[in-house]
Amino acid sequence: MMQAAADIPVWAAVAVAFFLLIGSGLALIGAIGFLRLPTFYERIHAPTLGTSWGIGGVMLASMIFFTVSSGRLVFHEILIGIFVTVTTPITFMLLARAALHRDRAEGNGNVPDKQNKSQVAKGVSGESDPRHT
Repeated sequence: MMQAAADIPVWAAVAVAFFLLIGSGLALIGAIGFLRLPTFYERIHAPTLGTSWGIGGVMLASMIFFTVSSGRLVFHEILIGIFVTVTTPITFMLLARAALHRDRAEGNGNVPDKQNKSQVAKGVSGESDPRHT
């Protein structure tokens, strides 16, 4: 039997509110980053972090609330969190690769340069990386 939301202990209500604020704040930061960044390749990063870390906060708040209100441990939110955390970055990576392939095929000049192995070892500017010397 679940308790009413008003009947949960104060410590649980504070923890739920804290994690909800953190999670929603991170999701908001991701959404603002998505709107403010100018190119597709820059925009791809902000929502990934917002959804991955934001869902973590909301998931913890949900777990605490339903564990306290139902009187038993609730773990099914972990499956949702794992699914979102794993699939979101992979989806955005595939979208970025598809866009990169399309833009390079069309000859769009607003595309990151293609790097070969020697450029990666030396760094983008062509100078050797001081960490590798």
